[in-house]
Amino acid sequence: MTWMTRPPVETVVRRREADEATTRLLDRARRAGAATQIARGSYAASGEWARLNPLDAHAQRVWEAAARLRPGTVFSHHAAAAVLGIDLIGSWPQAIDVTTATSAGSSGVIRRHHRPLDADEVMPWGDHLLTTPARTVVDLASILPFVGGVVAADQALWQRRASGALCSRYELEAAASRYGGRAHARVAAVSAFATDLSDSVRESESRVLIERLGFPAPTLQQRFILPDGRDAFADFWWPDHDHIGEFDGTGKYLDPGMRRGRTPEQALIAEKDRGDALRRQVRALSRWRTPHLRSPRLLYDILRSDGLPSARPRPGR
Repeated sequence: MTWMTRPPVETVVRRREADEATTRLLDRARRAGAATQIARGSYAASGEWARLNPLDAHAQRVWEAAARLRPGTVFSHHAAAAVLGIDLIGSWPQAIDVTTATSAGSSGVIRRHHRPLDADEVMPWGDHLLTTPARTVVDLASILPFVGGVVAADQALWQRRASGALCSRYELEAAASRYGGRAHARVAAVSAFATDLSDSVRESESRVLIERLGFPAPTLQQRFILPDGRDAFADFWWPDHDHIGEFDGTGKYLDPGMRRGRTPEQALIAEKDRGDALRRQVRALSRWRTPHLRSPRLLYDILRSDGLPSARPRPGR
């Protein structure tokens, strides 16, 4: 398991550390729009900051908080998730989460959580501590809607992560079993539903919605062999209905890292060819995008129109 060992933006100017000449340069850069405040008294180059994704932007704010807080602070919840690389759906908070042994309240941008922590639920992070991936997941599951908790759990268990899964199913289940109080049932439900096979947050979100809409539970990452001998792994597969389902994210067309040297047009054509080859092997292939997850009725209509049965009526919206 690996996690963030350096901040996403390494060149940060902090007013409290700057000399008079640097402060003057900073003020000129701010007026010109070349410098952006990323935390109280901390500034980064605007272009570099604008290129960060939401997870990395929050992680950078965690680093800035770490530079201010006393050694031994325990970063938890969203703060720990960002540093660990556990992506989430929805917006990241402006506040930085820490867990304390006292009942001290939140102040400024620091949001304090009062909940006991055992020694094996934290790990060193510089001069501070992070909650372990399993503890981070159950903390998030205790405060987020079910789908948000599942996304966090799936991300931590994800077996195809380049550096390996952040935690094992055993570790997640153990952390969930130790989580008492009113949130125990919610945390246990998230742990039971989680999988190590969801390759993106939108696949996790789709999986929750598929279950809520009354469709059969799919097999995940089913392997198919294309005519040219390459493997293709379908996001969702219903073998009893000879039906493939796939979340069609735009990253594969727009993200240079995912295009692997191809132009967006080449990536689009390659994905179309892959889809056509899969469609010739099965009875039906359904595809959807993020807007279809925002309105459950849209995903319901796609799957039902392609012949997948549901045990529930069409939702109202």
